[in-house]
Amino acid sequence: MNKSSIKIPFVNLNLQHQPIQIQLEQAIQTVVSQGDFILGQAVADFEREFAAASGAKYGIGVASGTDAIALGLQACNIGSGDEVLLPVNTFIATLIGVLQAGAKPIFVDCDRQTALIDLAAAAKLVTPKTKAIIPVHLYGQMVSPRQLLDFAQTYNLLIFEDAAQAHLAAREGYFAGSVGIAAAFSFYPSKNLGGFGDGGMLLTRDPDIAQKMVRLRNYGAVQKYFHVEMGTNSRLDTLQAAVLLEKLPYLPKWNCDRNHIAKQYDRELLPLASFGITPIENHSDTGHVYHLYVIKIDDSCTFTRQQIQDKLAELGIQTGIHYPIPCHLQPAFTNLGYQAGDFPQAEALAKQILSLPMYPGLSSSEITEIVSAIASILSSSQQLLCL
Repeated sequence: MNKSSIKIPFVNLNLQHQPIQIQLEQAIQTVVSQGDFILGQAVADFEREFAAASGAKYGIGVASGTDAIALGLQACNIGSGDEVLLPVNTFIATLIGVLQAGAKPIFVDCDRQTALIDLAAAAKLVTPKTKAIIPVHLYGQMVSPRQLLDFAQTYNLLIFEDAAQAHLAAREGYFAGSVGIAAAFSFYPSKNLGGFGDGGMLLTRDPDIAQKMVRLRNYGAVQKYFHVEMGTNSRLDTLQAAVLLEKLPYLPKWNCDRNHIAKQYDRELLPLASFGITPIENHSDTGHVYHLYVIKIDDSCTFTRQQIQDKLAELGIQTGIHYPIPCHLQPAFTNLGYQAGDFPQAEALAKQILSLPMYPGLSSSEITEIVSAIASILSSSQQLLCL
């Protein structure tokens, strides 16, 4: 799809940034004037404010969400010889983080209705080497905290949350990032809270984990030129922190907008259930922050997902797929020993899911236009059958 032909983009960050353009520019200019580009004041301020907003005690900013997972697991003393449970239908960064920490990833199938990790399936995979579970709060919806806490207590496991898509998501009285011993966040530009480049953060309530994370992100140093362990260079840039700190107060409103947009999608898509089109289920009500709005196109639908996606593109409507290939089928990780058929729910879901435009500022008329376009595509097959 050429940029000029896009009528409704998949993401439109301009709608978010334009109203606060002056504040963002001032925040950046302050950092430039101060010259504290590495671990400057804005980093400390943003770490404190984001942790507090998420119900956590400590926040440690790093260079990316992937580093937040990899270094965060190391800070939790998870590494060689340890097994970590994680959903197979997640972005590859979750898997890479586990591998970079030196642990062994153990994939778990998902629930077809919510796309979240299947804890009953996870229970069958626990061994004496299992040390942690990584619940991925996918698409902006949290895995049930109560079920997670019961699971972790039953099997004596650490909960390490992957909350990269769930900034300020809530469920059962918990915010994403406040359930487990630690949680990883990403501030990639298209996230609900996104920077102007890469960035990430680890949240934790444990002071020892926080201190170790501070060392790991900065060459393993407790002070300049004094290194007590093998660390790396993974620090949240002060410029990014300044942007994120400026945007943070708007996040609750933006999340609320996303939830309202999803509710309109739900209402207008309801008649299309008979055509095999249904949304991923929301079990969190207003606590779902809808980083993505995802529908399923099941086998009863006359059109394939690719056909629907192509026809929407012809109409200038961008869509996405999150994610088309489960982790165990990615070519780079065949050495893990999995094969097609090992995770039937995730594999089937990967062939059905389609992400529709979702961002604060998406208008009611645009939502109606998107759903009407899908309905028109589906109804055209019915008309052909009647000829």
